[in-house]
Amino acid sequence: MLQLGGFSASNYYNKVKLALLEKGIPFEEELAWVGEVDLSASPLGKVPYLRTPQGPLCESEVIQNYLERCHPEHPLLPADPYAAAKVHELTTFLELHLELVARQVYPQAFFGGQVSEGTRAKTAAQLEKNIAGLARLTQFDQPFIAGDQFTLADCAAVVHLPLISGATKVVFGRDFLEHLPVRDYLKRLGERPHVQRINADRKANTALMMARNKK
Repeated sequence: MLQLGGFSASNYYNKVKLALLEKGIPFEEELAWVGEVDLSASPLGKVPYLRTPQGPLCESEVIQNYLERCHPEHPLLPADPYAAAKVHELTTFLELHLELVARQVYPQAFFGGQVSEGTRAKTAAQLEKNIAGLARLTQFDQPFIAGDQFTLADCAAVVHLPLISGATKVVFGRDFLEHLPVRDYLKRLGERPHVQRINADRKANTALMMARNKK
């Protein structure tokens, strides 16, 4: 059986976990905190990683592509090559140009730290520009972020967008995504049972992580 390594407070872990649940693939969870990751499975000590019968895999996008190829019976990518590429485009855009940029202020937003004024200013400028780009790529008027089908792009969006909203609201005093219908989108996605499980597991694991960090 596949084993997903990492912890449920991680958005990238949850991106893969949601894909596994939506595709109906049996798997076990292997709890591995940052600093305790098996480096033979994830050489940089990052989560998530996946133990497969053939060996381990790391990086969430790699893992999801593996799952799609091994389990095509419940696809999270459109059959049309261009439509599939658009799903990958959205996922890459969300992660490279939004989530990883917003991550620069996560220490202040979520962990009681402080980032420099220069970092805040640079992050704000990049996010403003990149969120405008996201608005030109997305289809928020459709049921899902890439159209009328739940895809891997939704697995990414539903775990990354709340963090970006929350971080910008705490650090900058306003939600940088508020002018987009993100709240309605997340509400729709939140009605899916597997998204509900992801959110519940995330809350429980976050509480465990915070308690662990206080020791």
